[in-house]
Amino acid sequence: MFVLAYTPIYAQTDTSDTEASFQAGIGFINNNVYLGRSDSVSTPGFSAKVKYAFKSGLYFSGEINYITNKKSGRLDGGNIEAGYDYTTAKNFEAGASITKLFYNSNSTQVSSALSAIISAYADYDIAGIIKPGISASYIFNKSGDKSDILLSPHIAHEFEFEGVFGEDDNLTITPLAGFNAGSQNFYGGYQERKGKLNRKAVNAAVTAYDNQLGNFKLLDYELSAPVEYTTGHFLFSFTPTYAFTQNSLPQATAAEQTITKALENASPYKPSIFYFEVGVSLKF
Repeated sequence: MFVLAYTPIYAQTDTSDTEASFQAGIGFINNNVYLGRSDSVSTPGFSAKVKYAFKSGLYFSGEINYITNKKSGRLDGGNIEAGYDYTTAKNFEAGASITKLFYNSNSTQVSSALSAIISAYADYDIAGIIKPGISASYIFNKSGDKSDILLSPHIAHEFEFEGVFGEDDNLTITPLAGFNAGSQNFYGGYQERKGKLNRKAVNAAVTAYDNQLGNFKLLDYELSAPVEYTTGHFLFSFTPTYAFTQNSLPQATAAEQTITKALENASPYKPSIFYFEVGVSLKF
């Protein structure tokens, strides 16, 4: 799952041996996509992020995002986060975090309907062959919309190459396949935020539509292959992702024609979306 505009991959080691660290980086994403959903107009952007991690695994981070589409360039939002990562020498990783998000009032990102996220994750590397994992999130939405619950299981395999261009560098490629399942009340909030749906004009069609958004469903499948190269204090990352959207609303069914007409300039139904993120950071 890619909630934020830039999510660099931070390599983790046994927390009993880890030293405190500071990391600062910049990134670019060609289109902000959230759970296989995006605005009708692509929203590429840059972001800057800082993170300080204590030896114990506790960390704090902050991020700001700048959108660079053709209509207008603007500071679009950001977030602050506090969390804890735990890793053992037995290849088990787990952690939890709480994130507060901020968005420009004119933001066109689907995730602009979100207010805060509480999440936890766990994964286990089985004999260096496959790494299954799962994350769970509780999402607070803006505008008084109901909260969402999200579950995201995945499997991955890590390929690691040392000394690619020098004695101390490292290249890691991690093919990953997973899916996201949950409710999508955030999407109704996004449409209302964009002025696409007047939900104050309550009628049977709008009520039925909102009820559908609250159902727990498969939201998308995702295939990804994060690439990370480290040399000295520098970390370079590239993450291509293919999202196959499921249960996107509204769909062109007879029962939803009223909603579809109400959603002027609504995002077209996209069965699949490709997007990528690149980033560079310094870690001390």
